[in-house]
Amino acid sequence: MSSEAILSPALAAERHDGPKALALRYLAAMERRDIDAARSFVSADAAFIFPGGVRRSDLAAIVSGSSGRYRNIAKHIERCDLCESADGTAIVYVLGSLYGHWPDGTAFSGIRFVDRFEIAGGSIQRQEVWNDSGEARLAAQAQNAG
Repeated sequence: MSSEAILSPALAAERHDGPKALALRYLAAMERRDIDAARSFVSADAAFIFPGGVRRSDLAAIVSGSSGRYRNIAKHIERCDLCESADGTAIVYVLGSLYGHWPDGTAFSGIRFVDRFEIAGGSIQRQEVWNDSGEARLAAQAQNAG
């Protein structure tokens, strides 16, 4: 996929197959808040690590944890990269930007993110999330205070 194409996770998944499509379909299900569909993509003992070292093992906890940080949030997918190891584990990197609304209703966009997935045996074993949302919130607060 070209870095010039910016797609939703669902549309990006249509352009890929294998581990990349699996990671993107998972992201699309989470964006829809379809926990049952999202569960079909992850192993029973999957680990999810978020900025600040926050760890989750339950998808419902991920959704409830984000409800205090965002009114709503979605992703523009810019790139998806795959690294495969000899043991069959796939590492998928999904890069793009976040957009949505802060809890007070203020819109945001253009916040960089990277999701790193470890996929083995046809399911997500681990997801690590990096993004600049904390920095963007601080910048918005400083701008509103000034």
